[in-house]
Amino acid sequence: MLDMKNIVKLISGTFLFALVFSSCKKDENQVLFEGGTAPVLSASSTAALILKKENKNNVAVVFNWTNPNYKFNNGVSSQDVNYILQIDTTGKNFTSSNMQEKSIPKDLSISMTVKDINTFLGKMELNAGVQYNVEIRIKAMLINNTVPLYSNVLKIKMTPYLDFAVEPPGTEAGGYLDAGLWVIGDCFGSPNWNNPLTGAQLTNHKFTRIDLLHYQLIIPFVSGGGYKLIQVQGAWGSQYHAMVAGEAFSGDFEKRDADPQFASPGAGLYKIEVNFQTGKYKLTVQ
Repeated sequence: MLDMKNIVKLISGTFLFALVFSSCKKDENQVLFEGGTAPVLSASSTAALILKKENKNNVAVVFNWTNPNYKFNNGVSSQDVNYILQIDTTGKNFTSSNMQEKSIPKDLSISMTVKDINTFLGKMELNAGVQYNVEIRIKAMLINNTVPLYSNVLKIKMTPYLDFAVEPPGTEAGGYLDAGLWVIGDCFGSPNWNNPLTGAQLTNHKFTRIDLLHYQLIIPFVSGGGYKLIQVQGAWGSQYHAMVAGEAFSGDFEKRDADPQFASPGAGLYKIEVNFQTGKYKLTVQ
């Protein structure tokens, strides 16, 4: 008959064996990444592209790439592979702040119209009518952006046409006119939200037009609150407003009679820069 001391030893030994066995089993079932093949990117054409607005709906180029075949020790991955098409100017090594990306879940090709390509170039702030050396590659990755693999780089010369992410002031009048752009809101004190502006406000709250797609204004903010941009005195229908509430120093905007308003950065002197080419605004302390 076993005494208590032997019973404890037996139980302890059994537990230790189970723990070791469980650990070995866990190691045997561990899934390990064994590699993959960088996707090979090709294009329907790498000839120079001179983009024209009248052809905006035409297919400009079709990109295709091979499956990276991600492999693990239990076989080829059954996970969905996500791809990102990256476009940047030559020499930037896909690290510039203006690099553009397009997510392409699962597919191994994408057809891009003239407008698609031109929109990329516009957001890269490339000038219309100027030829640029552009580089394109594919980034493949598994769930949660893990195990990235990069394709070869294609080089194509591209010439964008004049376009914009947000219609600039004056477009509705039938041309690219300097129709005016003003700021109005409760963060400036007077005139608060009164529309139209009157007297000196028409000058003090008016943006300077740098060029067709870029406007700026240096103006003192006196408090919190917010503001909007108007291009027609007395009208709200063609106003510009922020896309995301609370982004005081930079963000995206659109032309629409809607909220949210642009958020005030607080009291102080600031320069407001509005970029209709990219659809972004920025505030800096003066």
